[in-house]
Amino acid sequence: MIELNQLYQGFRDPTTIHNLAREIQTLASQYPGNINIMEVCGGHTHTIMKYGLNQLLPANIEFVHGPGCPVCIMPKERIDHAAILASQPEVILVTLGDMIRVPGSKGSLAQFRAQGCDIRPIYDPLDTLTIAKENPEKTVIFFAIGFETSTPMTAVLIEQAEQQGVNNLLFHINHVLVPPAIDAVMADPKATVNAFIGPSHVSVISGAKLYRPAVERYHTPVVVAGFEPVDVMESILRIVKQKLAGTAELDVQYSRAVSEDGNLHAQQKVNQYLMIRPQFRWRGLGPVANSALMLRPEYAHRDAERIFSEQLNVADIDDHKACQCGDILRGIAKPKDCKVFGRGCTPESPLGSCMVSSEGACNAYYRYNGV
Repeated sequence: MIELNQLYQGFRDPTTIHNLAREIQTLASQYPGNINIMEVCGGHTHTIMKYGLNQLLPANIEFVHGPGCPVCIMPKERIDHAAILASQPEVILVTLGDMIRVPGSKGSLAQFRAQGCDIRPIYDPLDTLTIAKENPEKTVIFFAIGFETSTPMTAVLIEQAEQQGVNNLLFHINHVLVPPAIDAVMADPKATVNAFIGPSHVSVISGAKLYRPAVERYHTPVVVAGFEPVDVMESILRIVKQKLAGTAELDVQYSRAVSEDGNLHAQQKVNQYLMIRPQFRWRGLGPVANSALMLRPEYAHRDAERIFSEQLNVADIDDHKACQCGDILRGIAKPKDCKVFGRGCTPESPLGSCMVSSEGACNAYYRYNGV
């Protein structure tokens, strides 16, 4: 059994971080081109900015922030779905933390809550089951978000609702997948990415094998990294070594928690209750085929999208014209490229989702980059 402190102990040591930085600088000086590393996950973005890792790297290594924040990539029409569902009579809408503050076209869920809608932010999806049991006269809808990391908990929640006969619990599924997002990023003609830091928590569930097609398709190194600063710096060093050797391989730096195959039991549980959605529109990336999940037909009786289909608007809704969150999620802009960053758009008054989430790139720049 792994102790919690084993996952981070020693991985914040300043001496180790600076030693890695010096080795990276020495080796990167031998590489003739630029190394543009996309850290797919917003958790890595926050580690990079919080510990100033970007300031320790040579000029030819650049971080490109990716679409790995589940709150950030949610398009306005899906947020509007949540607001519409919460506005229905006798409905309690339940969702995870940051989602409540992301602005849709009609306002955020926090604003709808202030107007009297029963919207409850939680941190453990299974709390939804308790809410449904305590309110049998209400329809409770779980607005499910997240990548492969959090999807198994939704599957377990569905299973528990079925086994316990909690019939007033419905689901609005917004779970998305990392590999199609990588494909969408690389398909953009403006893309400059030539290496990836792979999300570790996703990999714990799905296994490192998840990224092998991207390595082979784009001849691009992918190093699965932990979230501590030493993890990130060691992963960058491994990428630089691959670049110098002219190779492109899948490498697992976070071997203390990530295996090749991942958590097979969790994968089986997800496949039992959820299936691939033919298309899902991502903020910034647009419609991406086979990039999200939906309830299997046998659980249609729990599908809020189907049950409330007449009330839910399916039209696409674009971001605020001044907001560059979409370009940031595609890796073609940085937060400070946005004219409203830190001025008209702040964590207290966000125009876009990248400023709201604790995993958002704009939020990281605002908190840690002297704004």
